[in-house]
Amino acid sequence: MRTIKGPGIFLAQFAGDDAPYNTLEGMAKWAAGHGYAGFQIPTWDRRLFDLECAAESQAYCDEVKGIAAQAGLAITELSTHLQGQLVASHPAYDVLLEGFAPAEFKGNTKARTAWAVEQLWWAAKASRNLGLKAHATFSGALAWPFFYPWPQRPPGLVGEAFKELGRRWLPILNAFDDAGVDVCFELHPGEDLHDGATFERFLASVSDHPRANILYDPSHMVLQQMDYLAFLDLYHDRVRAFHVKDAEFRPSGRSGVYGGYQEWIDRPGRFRSIGDGQIDFRQVFSKMAQYDYPGWAVVEWECAIKHPEQGAAEGAKFVRDQIIRVTDRAFDDFAGSETNAVSNQRILGI
Repeated sequence: MRTIKGPGIFLAQFAGDDAPYNTLEGMAKWAAGHGYAGFQIPTWDRRLFDLECAAESQAYCDEVKGIAAQAGLAITELSTHLQGQLVASHPAYDVLLEGFAPAEFKGNTKARTAWAVEQLWWAAKASRNLGLKAHATFSGALAWPFFYPWPQRPPGLVGEAFKELGRRWLPILNAFDDAGVDVCFELHPGEDLHDGATFERFLASVSDHPRANILYDPSHMVLQQMDYLAFLDLYHDRVRAFHVKDAEFRPSGRSGVYGGYQEWIDRPGRFRSIGDGQIDFRQVFSKMAQYDYPGWAVVEWECAIKHPEQGAAEGAKFVRDQIIRVTDRAFDDFAGSETNAVSNQRILGI
């Protein structure tokens, strides 16, 4: 077993045009001031990070690492959630996703997809240059508009979608393999990879690729009414990144897991600031320690009620209090005795 690294914080929800949120140096000092030990960088936000430069320049990556180190922090992972979404997206979402890519790709889905794939290739190289071992992203979605089987799906539709998803991601996974970095898909509604069953379908489509792994975020499982603790029992060997985000599900007579098209504040399932929801993080962290999770515990703040600054301030202490310093001895070692093959045979009476 090993002790989880943390607390880290994902910068995406806090970045902005005003200081200290508009530069990586400013955000590093801000995160350190809240008690964080690391941060996850959103690579699409050029106020904070230049992905192309990081892929091509070791000097730039050394500068980025220096900014983190000067604040007493480490870089936990890079994130390409927005670019990953564009690797595979159904045409129904073309207009909604226009803001995820540069304006010159508006109305040109093929060019936008090619741009997204290039971004992932750069992310593999940048992660290697930064000395990182895991990368956070989304899978994108070709089949998501058909997640509920009415009208009845034609035979083979979902299989074809996952075959194509695998075809698009396999070269990217190979690039990350060359870089020595795990691709960690955040299992998330709106993505073709949103639970264990869909992750298994994807693994089959990429021949169980060793770099196809999971960003574990139990909040998305609460909103789907999954057993987020049993999930770790099943898939712990593929969990290589971890978002610490809380959620609650309050069923009513008006709406359920689909949310009734309501705003977040009114939905039965909604994200909450850490400690304000229903997730049993003591058990989550216990299982992560039990299964030898090798990475960081990274706070992702999302809440329909609490201010982000309060959530960030509370999150560092909350995670620090959950991290288990794993034991290096058995609790009953005091009563043990040295044995050998002969004495073991005597004990067994053989």
